[in-house]
Amino acid sequence: MKSLLYFVVVLFIFTYCTTQNNKILIKFSGETQGTYYVVTYYDTQGQNYQDEIEDLLKDFDMVASMWVENSIISKVNRNETEVEVGEIFTALFEISKDVNEKSGGAFDPTIGPLVNAWGFGFPDRMKVDQHIVDSLLPYIGFDKVSLEKFEIVKSDPHIQFDFNAIAQGYSVDLVGQFLEEKGIEDYLIDIGGEVLGKGKKPNDDLWKLGIEKPTDNAEYGEGLKAIIHLQNKAMATSGNYRKFYEEDGIRYSHTINPKTGYPVQHSLLSVSVLADDCAMADAWATAFMVSGLERSKEILKNLKNLQAYFIYSDQSGALQTYYTRGFEKILIEEME
Repeated sequence: MKSLLYFVVVLFIFTYCTTQNNKILIKFSGETQGTYYVVTYYDTQGQNYQDEIEDLLKDFDMVASMWVENSIISKVNRNETEVEVGEIFTALFEISKDVNEKSGGAFDPTIGPLVNAWGFGFPDRMKVDQHIVDSLLPYIGFDKVSLEKFEIVKSDPHIQFDFNAIAQGYSVDLVGQFLEEKGIEDYLIDIGGEVLGKGKKPNDDLWKLGIEKPTDNAEYGEGLKAIIHLQNKAMATSGNYRKFYEEDGIRYSHTINPKTGYPVQHSLLSVSVLADDCAMADAWATAFMVSGLERSKEILKNLKNLQAYFIYSDQSGALQTYYTRGFEKILIEEME
């Protein structure tokens, strides 16, 4: 589960209802999946759907949250028999499979045992060494699992799923789908920094987002690296500068390479991915953080439906950026 900390700042933070051009602004917020959510939309009827959306998010937790004892993913990880995973788990599985294949294994939701060993899961952090990593790697690999008639088949019972790198993004898409079914076309959904924006404001202004500068010990939202506009797209950001720990002078990031079994250590500090849906953006943000800047550039050549904005440190430690042409089109301003 991602922490309460986030990487994207939504530049629209007041909570209120007001009328503009016959459309009523509805905005509400709360907590979900160990983080926050903020839903903003314009509706001619002024309907407030917070209760329904919170129910939707609770139902989602009953599928994908490892912190809910009786969730589908918890049952699958415990190897309970005759567990039908249902449509949401199936969608998470299929999207993960697609990103896993196209990223060359950089994104892998069977990474659960390694996440726990490195201290980013339930158990107390282990003193991880090569021996422990070698003992866990045989249980990592999306090729070791399959989905057959809504049931998960594992090659080894020690395999455990961890959908944290896609769950928040997918839940954003679910809320967006709910709003569209209610006839709402202009909305902005933010769950833990994973964002989906459709339509625009009644005055024709587009939704604006800020990409946070990756700086240690800064307050959240304290400094921005860039401001973008968002229309009919989703954006998710992943980074290594917030969730980590240091031991014996070495920083260990929460982003773990499923191939090596170790937290990634490279110059890439954060990546924001633009996609048609938030689940895909979320998964690819993690895949690119694992892959590093140069490998990500190569992957992006074959992914025309994705755009990305990378922040990395050069040899002198100064912040640098690289972004795709498509991302340049939505970039309003870059800060020093």
